[in-house]
Amino acid sequence: MQVQRAFEARTLAAPLTSFRDIRAQRLADEIGTITKQASLPVALVYPSPYHVGMSSLGFQTIYRELNALPEISAERAFLPEDVPAAKQAREPLCTYESARPVGDFPVVAFSLAYELELAGLVDCLDLAGIPPLARDRADDPHRHPLVVVGGPLTFSNPVPAGPFADLMIMGEAEDLVGVLMQTVLDTSDRGALLQTLAKVPGFYVPSVHGELPPPVAKVPDERLPAHSQIRTPHTELADMFLIEPERGCHRGCTYCVMRRSTNGGMRLVTPEKVLSLIPEDAKRVGLVGAAVTDHPGLPKILSALVAQGRGVGISSLRADRLTDEIVGLLKAGGYRTLTTASDGASERMRDAIARKTHARHLLRAAALTRKHGLRLLKLYMMLGLPGETMDDVDELVGFAKELAREAPKVAFGIAPFVAKRNTPLDRHPFEDMASIEAKLARLRAGVKGQVDIRSTSVRWAWVEYRLAQGGFAAGHAAMEAARGGGSFGHWKRALAHVPEPEALRPEPLPSLRVLPASLAPGEGRSSTLVPD
Repeated sequence: MQVQRAFEARTLAAPLTSFRDIRAQRLADEIGTITKQASLPVALVYPSPYHVGMSSLGFQTIYRELNALPEISAERAFLPEDVPAAKQAREPLCTYESARPVGDFPVVAFSLAYELELAGLVDCLDLAGIPPLARDRADDPHRHPLVVVGGPLTFSNPVPAGPFADLMIMGEAEDLVGVLMQTVLDTSDRGALLQTLAKVPGFYVPSVHGELPPPVAKVPDERLPAHSQIRTPHTELADMFLIEPERGCHRGCTYCVMRRSTNGGMRLVTPEKVLSLIPEDAKRVGLVGAAVTDHPGLPKILSALVAQGRGVGISSLRADRLTDEIVGLLKAGGYRTLTTASDGASERMRDAIARKTHARHLLRAAALTRKHGLRLLKLYMMLGLPGETMDDVDELVGFAKELAREAPKVAFGIAPFVAKRNTPLDRHPFEDMASIEAKLARLRAGVKGQVDIRSTSVRWAWVEYRLAQGGFAAGHAAMEAARGGGSFGHWKRALAHVPEPEALRPEPLPSLRVLPASLAPGEGRSSTLVPD
């Protein structure tokens, strides 16, 4: 779903309202905006529209961390809702806090969540009047800002963003943004700055490291949890205060970037600390994390929030962790739909990807949906996993009918499987698009009138796959496609010049390794691979 939203956000026309009016209205509706002047201003840019960027807990966290530094101020900017109109009007990309053009800032930092946002990054740089390619900025570094990239994408494959970034922050950035800002303050020469940071664990300088990014960084547990700085009604999670009761995951699902081998697995925050950080006036609270329902203190957190009369939301519900108590608390907190995931189409496929969610767990979720008066059970799953056949789809058809007998209403959200770097399923090819479409057609026909089927675009999933498995050449293709208009046809033509993923590299990326939390920047200790 996220892939389609990214493309639609770049192409669908927004109402004809000036940026000045939109900015004024959104700022007036925000709670927690930071307005500050400092010697080193930073433009913090999200390469998707405002409603997507302001739903990002990581983006909000870095906004707060930067503004907490005495000599630093951070202002936000976002991809316009109507990119073609903005380009046609030649409107420069400006920040929200001061309406200052992004191109005037000495540092421009991007948060990338997933692959399709590379097109938004190119569009933002073009709209800011900044040459997108780092090599085109190198000859006159005093004229152009330092372009920094970070975000969730660095946990998987940041290499396609390499042509655009002067440097990247790998992994958890709460501590490293301070290291970066101090180095910028202390170093006037751009080349010397990049050479210095290339030696610091957690920084990836593409001009130095090439296509082999270093390991991701991990902050000490004391730095947790991340939580919202700004609340606004103009997001996908309107007026919701977001906070993470845990970070990471202790499970071993073989398709997932955030599995237990990433940054040491699951790290818990106590219920007391979570509850203490929630503002008294926050009417809705979202608990964010890869494995929130695995938190042993979740019932305590939910009970406290419901007792306070707050609405609640959880980013990830594991079917094998749903209990009568938890679902009852979710209903009391405003839930109308119970959303979880099976991921594999059959028991065989779920076992193959180490999902550990079985049919009995999903049937129990359906029964709990009915028992607590919820309207809908929604399951997310993938088609096109390695080794999957039509027999697995037929099993899903039969199982879907069982679910429909248990729950008031059932919906499936289907996404084609996309192999990600730094997972055990890395390098597995994308299934033939016609084959995936045939499986979707068989599923729809088999459950027609009983289960609502919605799927992400198979074509856009293929684009995501080519970027997820790509290198610098994939980044150049993203620029070509974005500047061409951003349609699937533009992407297909641009990616035709990129080598097939299977031929790209013989070894996994070194960023599968993890920096120990105790490793202070610059100490130079070698990283170790966390065993699966």
